[in-house]
Amino acid sequence: MRGMRTLASVLGLAATVAATPATAQQDNFKAWLDGVRAEAREQGIAKATLDKTLSGLSPIERVIELDRSQPEFIRTFWSYMDDRVTPGRVEKGRKLLDKHRELLNAVQREHGVQPRFLVAFWGMETGFGSYLGDFPVIGSVATLAHDDRRSAFFRTQLFHALEMVDEGHVEPGSFTGSWAGATGHLQFLPSTFTRHAVDADGDGRKDIWGDLHDVFASGANYLSDMGWEGDERWGREVRLPGDFPWKQAQLDVKKPLDTWAEMGVRKANGDPLPTPDGWQGSIVLPQGHEGPAFLVYENFRHILSWNRSIKYGVAVGHLADRIAGMPKLQTGRDADSGAVSFDEVERIQTLLNKLGHEAGPVDGVPGESTRAAIRRFQAANGYPADGYASPALLKQLEARIADRKG
Repeated sequence: MRGMRTLASVLGLAATVAATPATAQQDNFKAWLDGVRAEAREQGIAKATLDKTLSGLSPIERVIELDRSQPEFIRTFWSYMDDRVTPGRVEKGRKLLDKHRELLNAVQREHGVQPRFLVAFWGMETGFGSYLGDFPVIGSVATLAHDDRRSAFFRTQLFHALEMVDEGHVEPGSFTGSWAGATGHLQFLPSTFTRHAVDADGDGRKDIWGDLHDVFASGANYLSDMGWEGDERWGREVRLPGDFPWKQAQLDVKKPLDTWAEMGVRKANGDPLPTPDGWQGSIVLPQGHEGPAFLVYENFRHILSWNRSIKYGVAVGHLADRIAGMPKLQTGRDADSGAVSFDEVERIQTLLNKLGHEAGPVDGVPGESTRAAIRRFQAANGYPADGYASPALLKQLEARIADRKG
């Protein structure tokens, strides 16, 4: 009996030890949440709201997993586009544009945003409202706020989400959205909602979940507040000359369209590039120098305020074009060189930093600082300086590190 009790005691101790990390994590989260609650009260959020939204909250592990594998960052351009600008989505977008044309035209008159772009955002974000997301928004943003990677940003989102509940726009039980806390037909982040959503029909509630007037007006108001140009395109596919200076292909480089034309940039079909007076643009290469090239204007930058991914920006713009009857993309289809994983991007960033190219934090996201570091490495080693994170780049970096060790 004594031996059995001893064995039981050992097993019990082992179970306790095994459970300790999870328990410690939950205790840490609870203590952190107490701080959130205190700060929210200081900001004027009602105690009843905090009791409804924060009681019993726990971190959502699936949210962290998804944060490390965002398709905008780890999928190739063509894979991403083929999933999002499909023939079915284009056709449905055209039908819905016609169905809601009167409402969309009214929104355009008030906010200056062309209907095809609102429909394109709608299609990209939720499949025209077919799936709004089923993650609890408060739980998701709290999880990301507690995580180290983007804690400051999502802590702010958490307070905005609490404000949405506190003002009566949404009940906690129905407050769902994406894993990152985006919600409604157009997937507004909480801060986007509190700053730009509108009550278009005057019923006292900004209903971006069920009222299309509020949905379209809120989306248009947001874009208008960002500076949307109602008489401009987002950009266009172009052909680049063989001697194009690849370092010029980045959003930070803006030139008048007639300058790009003088450098040999032409429309995708080979025709001369239109050069309206006063228009400026940048060249972007979402699949590197072997893939398609796009000349993008100011409205493209406003699309990026919705989602900072170049792939996302091109997909929204191209979907809007297709809904309006414009042709498919024409170049670069054979350039699908394979995707890099989150871990491989971290490896690329680590190696760039070791080589002195200052990629910034090792976070697995090939953002602006990483792309700039890639260009520096490529230029220094005789590669086309397109800033593209690819499997080939990783091999080049590893070879350079091996040469140093040798």
